[in-house]
Amino acid sequence: MADFDSATKCIRNIEKEILLLQSEVLKTREGLGLEDDNVELKKLMEENTRLKHRLEIVQSAIVQEGGSIASSDSGNQSIVGELQQVFTEAIQKAFPSVLVEAVITISSSPKFGDYQCNSAMQIAQHLKQLSVKSSPREVAQKLVAELQKPIPCVDRLEIAGAGYVNIFLSRSYGEQRIMSILRHGIVVPSIEKKRVIVDFSSPNVAKEMHVGHLRSTIIGDSICRFLEYLGHDVLRINHIGDWGTQFGMLIAHLQDRFPNFQTESPPISDLQAFYKESKVRFDSDEVFKKRAYECVVKLQSGELSYLKAWNLICDVSRKEFQTIYNRLDVKLVERGESFYQSRMEKIVEELKQDGFLEEDEGRLIMWGENRAGIPLTIVKSDGGFTYDTSDMAAIKQRLQEEKADWLIYVTDAGQATHFQTIFSCAKRAKILQESKHRVDHVGFGVVLGEDGKKFKTRSGDTVKLTELLNEGLRRAMEKLVQKERNLVLTEEELVAAQESVAYGCIKYADLSHNRNNEYVFSFDKMLEDKGNTAVYLLYAYTRIRSIARKCGGDFANDMQKVIDSTVIKLDHEKEWKLAKVLLRFTDVMLLIMKNLSLHHLCEFVYEICTAFSEIITVYPSRVLLCEATSKVLEKCFDILGLKPVHKI
Repeated sequence: MADFDSATKCIRNIEKEILLLQSEVLKTREGLGLEDDNVELKKLMEENTRLKHRLEIVQSAIVQEGGSIASSDSGNQSIVGELQQVFTEAIQKAFPSVLVEAVITISSSPKFGDYQCNSAMQIAQHLKQLSVKSSPREVAQKLVAELQKPIPCVDRLEIAGAGYVNIFLSRSYGEQRIMSILRHGIVVPSIEKKRVIVDFSSPNVAKEMHVGHLRSTIIGDSICRFLEYLGHDVLRINHIGDWGTQFGMLIAHLQDRFPNFQTESPPISDLQAFYKESKVRFDSDEVFKKRAYECVVKLQSGELSYLKAWNLICDVSRKEFQTIYNRLDVKLVERGESFYQSRMEKIVEELKQDGFLEEDEGRLIMWGENRAGIPLTIVKSDGGFTYDTSDMAAIKQRLQEEKADWLIYVTDAGQATHFQTIFSCAKRAKILQESKHRVDHVGFGVVLGEDGKKFKTRSGDTVKLTELLNEGLRRAMEKLVQKERNLVLTEEELVAAQESVAYGCIKYADLSHNRNNEYVFSFDKMLEDKGNTAVYLLYAYTRIRSIARKCGGDFANDMQKVIDSTVIKLDHEKEWKLAKVLLRFTDVMLLIMKNLSLHHLCEFVYEICTAFSEIITVYPSRVLLCEATSKVLEKCFDILGLKPVHKI
């Protein structure tokens, strides 16, 4: 097996070399610096021929050993991946002078097969540039002719229209894959494991969490769940606002209004009111402003009484934040602004020494690569640090101290320019290396009210997150009582169903929308039991789980015995339709890896449930299909942060 893996790896490397060489040859033929009789061109073409010969020898050896090149990545269970590999190899054989990778898409209609290869048009265009006349349909015919060897997942290929290759999946292959899910569970895609840091939620101390924190918290948590499922080492960071001038204001104000603040911190609701009052005084009272700055200096110099007051304030906020995180089942490691204070001083000195900082009207600024966009303000004119400073210190700490391979920042889309500049400056300072690190700013649109404006209370205030969750619980219970679930569920089951529906509908309403867009927050819509809502999905899951229970016998008490003794047959078209949706799980995972957009998973889950709803009659083989469906749904729900219950 080790020899087989080694040979397969060798093939991959040779194929990459061939593609690179072919690219160089094509460039020279297009007149980019070389003539046809150039010595360098001749050398490249000879090397290309030599590598092709090596590739054929290794492939031949593997075939003789009984191996299969196309199945070398079968552990990934990616149908699109396997088809792309097989069709790309066919393109290379049929058209060696064309550098095109196969384009595989899901068919829009069953009459066009299950998948399509739409590369013929692109290949025909490339051939035309090489003065080779061939219609897209002729290209498709040559491709299919190269695919004489059976493809494990394919039943048949058909050429349609101008040159589309329709791909029909093998039903026996589908049956084997469904049985594999039942016996071994869902296979995690085989990918390189990385150390990932996800920065999300990030509320401010002394302020209550509000609806503005909702999307970052929900999206960030779901991305972490997704990456953890794939096997990455994930560190969830809560970069809270726990340092700065505002704490000097607050402590100075507390000295006047809450004299015993050093031993007893006020409740969070009063703390927020105090904060607002202190801001008004800071902006209008010069004497108070001076005293607030003095408090900041004493706090930052480490005076014990001021540190104690600061810690009390932070503890009150921390407990309130944790209450919300517990309700939403979100886990985070706190790393506030204060964590980076000493690191800010170091990064400023390093950037100065390396000549990256420039003076600008008393400030010290830093430009990114090519001096594009807006520079960072690293040191203010008064000598203070900024969010730019802390973000530079944070990215350095995460890449160098935490040894992260991948950084993800989950904030509103309005901060996209800021993070582009941070990444650019980090590259310029050689902190961030594109060859080693991946960085993503996961931006999202704002939450709107049903009036289409920014979501606020009737009085125009920001909606507090606690109040939003409480309203969700109230409405969820109304929905359950309306359906008379209170008459059939125990009190404990009813509360579990209430929380599942309330928190599930809030999370799903967010995740089911493309995160780049704004979305309208509407309890009425998200609590509907029809359409792409959490309520519909949770009801569908409950129905699926109840089928085996209602069948009784081993179906209810020993499903493993049924799995071991029954072979699934997908004879009915509705069964086959559902199975084909389930088989797309890995490809959905790989798609999300690229763009970190969870709405793809929501669409997938909804498609599973709608396909299942078309199956009416239940018999043993279909119960097994129900069991496979529930396994896939449970994994999807876990990634989305939904908590399904068996009774709802």
